[in-house]
Amino acid sequence: MSTPVRCPCSRCTIRGLMGPAVITTLGVLFLLSELGHGYMSFGHTFPLVLIVIGVILLASAVAPMNGHISSPGVSVPPVPGPPATPPYSGPYTGQGQ
Repeated sequence: MSTPVRCPCSRCTIRGLMGPAVITTLGVLFLLSELGHGYMSFGHTFPLVLIVIGVILLASAVAPMNGHISSPGVSVPPVPGPPATPPYSGPYTGQGQ
């Protein structure tokens, strides 16, 4: 079995941090919830997960794609254009010419 080729560009590397960052953030939030009784409960701090996701998506959007490797196995078929229609000649043919 061949191993998949990993893309070395900055954008893909940053995007690969999404899972570990979200898991780590959830772990810290649950730890703070257990240690601090009151405002540090998970119900008050869960928007931090959304902030972490947003920061990672923003960082990956502005990162350069130098050295990006596109996956060779995925091919997108061309999208056909709309069918050709004859020019509109009006409701009465032959008049006004």
